[in-house]
Amino acid sequence: MNVHVPFSEPGYGIDVEPLTGRVSAWRNGALLASTTRAKVMYETRLDPVVYFPEEDLVVPPGTPSDLQTFCPFKGTAAYRGLTVNGEKIEQAIWHYSSPLPESHCIDGYVAFMPGVADRLDLGDNVLRPPRDGNMSGPLVDWLLREAGKIQTPDAFAEALGLKLVESGVPIARMSIMVWSLDPTIAGKNYVWSRDKDGNSKVSTFAPSYEIHDHPGYAASPLRHVSNGLGGVRQRLNDPDTPDTFPIMADLRAMGGTDYVAMPLKFSDGRINVLTLTSNHPQGFTTANLGLMFECSTVISRYFEVFMQRENAQSLLETYVGKRSGARVLGGEIRRGHGEEIDAAIMFVDLRNSTGLEAELGRSAYIRFLNEFFETVSDLVHGNGGEVLKFIGDAVLAVFPAEGGYAARGQALSTARQITESLRNLGAGLSAPCEAAIGVAYGSVTWGNVGSRERLDFTVVGEPANIAARLADYAKTGDHRIVVTADVVPPGDSLDVMPLGDIELHNVAHPVAAAAVGAHAEMMSSLPAVRSMAMSRKAFCA
Repeated sequence: MNVHVPFSEPGYGIDVEPLTGRVSAWRNGALLASTTRAKVMYETRLDPVVYFPEEDLVVPPGTPSDLQTFCPFKGTAAYRGLTVNGEKIEQAIWHYSSPLPESHCIDGYVAFMPGVADRLDLGDNVLRPPRDGNMSGPLVDWLLREAGKIQTPDAFAEALGLKLVESGVPIARMSIMVWSLDPTIAGKNYVWSRDKDGNSKVSTFAPSYEIHDHPGYAASPLRHVSNGLGGVRQRLNDPDTPDTFPIMADLRAMGGTDYVAMPLKFSDGRINVLTLTSNHPQGFTTANLGLMFECSTVISRYFEVFMQRENAQSLLETYVGKRSGARVLGGEIRRGHGEEIDAAIMFVDLRNSTGLEAELGRSAYIRFLNEFFETVSDLVHGNGGEVLKFIGDAVLAVFPAEGGYAARGQALSTARQITESLRNLGAGLSAPCEAAIGVAYGSVTWGNVGSRERLDFTVVGEPANIAARLADYAKTGDHRIVVTADVVPPGDSLDVMPLGDIELHNVAHPVAAAAVGAHAEMMSSLPAVRSMAMSRKAFCA
């Protein structure tokens, strides 16, 4: 039985016809195949393809190739090599081991890759030229004219679902799984659905990287397609077709009648996944799937643009911080350009890191270091600051001023919370987990410095240097927190010990400073400090 899917205007079609008489294929004078049962497939915008029964190959096929490609109305094609007169040809033929209903008549047939057969003897047969289909319609017009105005991927997914319905594609559910470069999530899955009353919605899921180890994902079409194993197509209302994946039973229970999953390739080679589920009694037509197949590249490019922006924002926030990342993404990327701001600068330096690595071992120490960074970062961000960078086992953070003592108070409160939190982090260690913290306040430049090829978005100015030197001083003086005098607000002297003017390495002038969170035994020797507020001369800006 042959399949004839009439070409319609507009639309996509395939037409499989038998060829009469004997048809043979040759390469360099060597006969590759000869048969009286050849068939030709005409497909929109493609050259005619002649198929030979596999048993009529004269040259036996070689081992299967790893290459697989997918057609939503033919199925997944597998490729094999040939050896002709000692010449090995990789991926010389293809065939569909389980062709879909629209193309079941080529089951057991093979075709030669372009260029493999250099002579094709068709006898009295004459092949028709390829037909250029007209793919204009609501979906194509929308993709070319209107879709570019949509700002977010979830809004695009909803609009796409509605346009598919408008274009006559009978879908009840669509999902678009797009992999990301976010360090915390594996990707985004946008699921569009439409109920029996025509109401639609989009649900967005952001699975973590643990999805790759989840049994449900391992046995899903998403993994199959993402791994380059071709697409998936199954008639859900065909009782004679076994379920290819467990989700098919779930979709059938939701009223699904036809299902297809096809790859959405990004320009960098990553394979994402588009799935469509129909609830129409006849499922998808060849024209429906041809429309999606033809438009899939354009749809993929839209999502690549969306994800590139999200990836850029995520990576910038991960490496330079949320505020700094937003500024870089906003175009502040010129070397030497920055903004003069007043800010409290904090430098948090882990104590005894060498001893910790020796005690824990390298792998355990790195896990501990990550917990230390996470503890400090969470407290900095929770108090309105931003972590600018990790330097070895230290953290540099900035608290931009918003008037008054807000930034200084945020930094001081954060320093105290870090000191308390590290006590719990060091449980089980031979020595307490502590950090030396320095905080300074003043005017800094917040922007780009570096070479032409490598920029760093950071803060530059004396307060940043002083904060780092105060942390060094805290280590040598056995203090937990050392701050410049102007960081301590008036009246906040309960656990503050004035240090007077101190000399700091590579700082030109003495700096008025105080130790915060001073040891109880040190404070007990300073009754005057506990009973009176610090002089305005020493501790006010």
